[in-house]
Amino acid sequence: MAATNRARPQPRANISFFSKIQGKISDACAQQKFLTDKKTLEKTWKLMDKVVKLCQQSKMNLKNSPPFILDILPDTYQRLHLIYSKYEDQMHLLHSNEHYNIFINNLMRKCKQAIKLFKEGKEKMFDENSHYRRNLTKLSLVFSHMLSELKAIFPNGLFAGDQFRITKADAAEFWKTRFGNSTLVPWKLFRFELSLVHPISSGLEAMALKTTIDLTCNDYISNFEFDVFTRLFQPWNTLLRNWQILAVTHPGYVAFLTYDEVKARLQKYITKAGSYVFRLSCTRLGQWAIGYVTQEGEILQTIPQNKSLCQALLDGHREGFYLYPDGKPNNPDLSFAVQSPLEDHITVTQEQYELYCEMGSTFQLCKICAENDKDIRIEPCGHLLCTPCLTAWQVDSEGQGCPFCRAEIKGTEQIVVDAFDPKRQHNRNSANGRQQLQNDDHDDDTEVL
Repeated sequence: MAATNRARPQPRANISFFSKIQGKISDACAQQKFLTDKKTLEKTWKLMDKVVKLCQQSKMNLKNSPPFILDILPDTYQRLHLIYSKYEDQMHLLHSNEHYNIFINNLMRKCKQAIKLFKEGKEKMFDENSHYRRNLTKLSLVFSHMLSELKAIFPNGLFAGDQFRITKADAAEFWKTRFGNSTLVPWKLFRFELSLVHPISSGLEAMALKTTIDLTCNDYISNFEFDVFTRLFQPWNTLLRNWQILAVTHPGYVAFLTYDEVKARLQKYITKAGSYVFRLSCTRLGQWAIGYVTQEGEILQTIPQNKSLCQALLDGHREGFYLYPDGKPNNPDLSFAVQSPLEDHITVTQEQYELYCEMGSTFQLCKICAENDKDIRIEPCGHLLCTPCLTAWQVDSEGQGCPFCRAEIKGTEQIVVDAFDPKRQHNRNSANGRQQLQNDDHDDDTEVL
């Protein structure tokens, strides 16, 4: 009987083994299914062209404001054509690229969804307030997200997904540790790995999280999408708590809404100054856009700079701008969710000290104004300057890149530059010298003995 009892678990072990094998085969089949060729690309272009022609109907009366599908799809075509031209002599590399294959298949599916809307909606597609028209707007946002990702993963038409820089250091470390150089991973794998660090309490919560982070709606999470998500809901140590506070429970959050739709939504609160909503910016992914009603009865929209959304909403509440989320009387208190930013200390080396001394300056002095000390670092390029200069630059240049290298500004971190102290260094060198002499004396004694 004892031997029989010990033998019973074996079938379960076999089932587990064959399940793993079946999973491997399924994954291999999925990869095979996603393979593309020139014929697939030509079919994709035809589908895109059909969607554009349907949207060009005069009765549609589409507004030329982001996300404008009549700009997005032609821009996507141009980007794909550029990518195709770069790989014309080595198409096998392109057709075997996982991100490219998944992108093309997703683009085809989204175009077919748009065509289906026109087929089923008929005359209702011309009604801006219809369910079908709303779904077309949502698809326009998805197309916009897809184009942004394509540009980031194929800069200049060449694949660089394995070199994509995730802005926040903790988030970058997580991706590198869990997924290596992968550009994208299946949602189920991503969910499992994330839950080991940030527990996900239920299936419903997982579904809501996927809706927020899967910007391209393809059941994969890319390093680009992960970067956007972690910038929106920073800091890393409270990532999912921040997401729950802002995107799940906050009455002011509106998902998949455009600039025009925010204005339309706030119009009914035009006499209630301080009414506001916030959404993901579609033109600056990774940043928030807040729409609000002013005392003069205007509807304005702004993108907070160099601060978290929680901090921006708290500041706006204190200043009387953000009082009624989506017109509702109860404005959540977010003070508990705001953390004092931990300042990263940067130590000036002796070489840097000597170099700047020769120039009659110091390392810690802001190189733009030459008045204030550097106190902020631009991410991900890492350049340092003072906050007033960065703020002024973002106003003057409309936030278009780092003032030093023109790289995209995806985030900022507060820093403190610890000035180099020659006396302290001299004392350290003297102490090291005395220690070395003691060691030498000890070595001499040993040799004599």
